[in-house]
Amino acid sequence: QVQLEESGGGLVQTGGSLRLSCAASGSFFKIAAMAWYRQAPGKERELVARIIHGGNTNYADSVKGRFTISGDNAENTVFLQMNSLKAEDTAVYYCNARSITLELHEYDNWGQGIQVTVSS
Repeated sequence: QVQLEESGGGLVQTGGSLRLSCAASGSFFKIAAMAWYRQAPGKERELVARIIHGGNTNYADSVKGRFTISGDNAENTVFLQMNSLKAEDTAVYYCNARSITLELHEYDNWGQGIQVTVSS
């Protein structure tokens, strides 16, 4: 079982910045990838950014150039630096971690979500 602890959300004005953090703990052999998703009211959950264990990253087109995902493999922690925030970035942000067990079973794990609100 994997627990994901998220922090760093809140209220910010348009153009401002926030940094989200997510730490994975619990029973696993390895974390293969970590990601941030978001879900705005009335919309489906969407991928914001992902980083795999080797360091490769990918981003939603809507956040490219503004958001940066980074990770600390030793601490099984992922960060999302969000700059130049827009009202449309307002959503609940969810941390996701793909864990691998000693038996090489893979699981998707989710945090409880953290609110990010950008006011205009």
